[in-house]
Amino acid sequence: MSETIAIIGAGYVGVPLADTFGQAGHSIVLVDIQPGRVDRLNRGESYVDDVPSERVKELVDAGRLRATLDYDELRDADAIMIALPTPLSDQREPDLSIVLDATRGIAQRLRKGQLVVLESTTYPGTTRESLQPILEESGLKAGEDFNLAFSPERVDPGREDWTTKSTPKIVGGLTDACTQRAVELYETALDTVLPVSSPEAAELTKLLENIFRSVNIALVNELAQLCDRMGLDVWEIVDAAATKPFGFMRFEPGPGLGGHCLPVDPFYLSWKARQYDFYTEFIELAGKVNANMPYFCRSLISQALNHGRELSLKGSKILLLGVTYKADVQDTRESPALKLIELLRNGGAEIAYHDPHVPELPKHGLSSVALEPDAYDCVAIVTAHSAIDYDEVVERAHLVVDFRNATGRNGHVNGKVWKL
Repeated sequence: MSETIAIIGAGYVGVPLADTFGQAGHSIVLVDIQPGRVDRLNRGESYVDDVPSERVKELVDAGRLRATLDYDELRDADAIMIALPTPLSDQREPDLSIVLDATRGIAQRLRKGQLVVLESTTYPGTTRESLQPILEESGLKAGEDFNLAFSPERVDPGREDWTTKSTPKIVGGLTDACTQRAVELYETALDTVLPVSSPEAAELTKLLENIFRSVNIALVNELAQLCDRMGLDVWEIVDAAATKPFGFMRFEPGPGLGGHCLPVDPFYLSWKARQYDFYTEFIELAGKVNANMPYFCRSLISQALNHGRELSLKGSKILLLGVTYKADVQDTRESPALKLIELLRNGGAEIAYHDPHVPELPKHGLSSVALEPDAYDCVAIVTAHSAIDYDEVVERAHLVVDFRNATGRNGHVNGKVWKL
């Protein structure tokens, strides 16, 4: 059965959701506040890595996808999904203002029988304690007049093996009937849908997934710093440990955490836990270790310049390779490269970057330059995009600092390569 689905937020979560449900035969309305996004989508153009423009145009031409700035379009939807950012404030506390503003917009247009699902990552209790009261200002009651559920997005940009369609979907409704209604809708487009007992269970499930990664990445990041002092190669050690077929899961060190989820989500749970007089010390320690990595990487670049070329950081020309938070995507949200640019500039270095996925960094006053490694005192590999020939980089560069093991064996044996 085809339904009309409104998705609020035409970003890295909303557009893949629209594509997945549109391909399943539903009519999709993407609601966003950015006119540029709306215009591009209505022309059949995609700006999200995981959704090709050809698929967007196919859906637009078939009349199954359109974008709008008008919240009044929500009135005609059978289901409304919220896929908006949930950032941290400057005080590292949850900032739900974007989601709550959208929820108020829904409440003004809510009608009986509609399903509302929050997909944005948040702390346990958000759906019940924050969204439900706002939505019920409409005069309708959740669980009776309309259905309300939480179903966390599990998008990993750039992956082809696990997509929005194939990644199992967690759903927790306010009531059993809410859960069932949401499950039935998601099952029309996704391969596997797994109900849980409540919105809170679904909310905490998503946080656990990302905290698990954050903590384990912090572990290997701390190990990398220890290996630096001990004169050991952390990459060799991780490779060796990963040969064990049980009891070990491979995580790799790097210049810090990026993307919307990993640098943010642990603090959502830490903040909520304090309301219960509980302190998530383990989680917060991991956050501190990961947040320190750009500082450690700046120090490593400084050491490499000093010992490798007898240069100081001040006045050195440094080329950063890759400024996205992960390889082969265009997403720079919370990328450690951006923090590293600030730190190196504060140290007096002259910074340029090369990234085939990011033509400009307006906030930093930079544009991607041609890849000319020999024109710089140091080349720092921050994100290892697959399109770059790292053997050639090593051959041409005067000095390379490799934070991603992109140089591989070449980096082990070449004296002008410094590795994390």
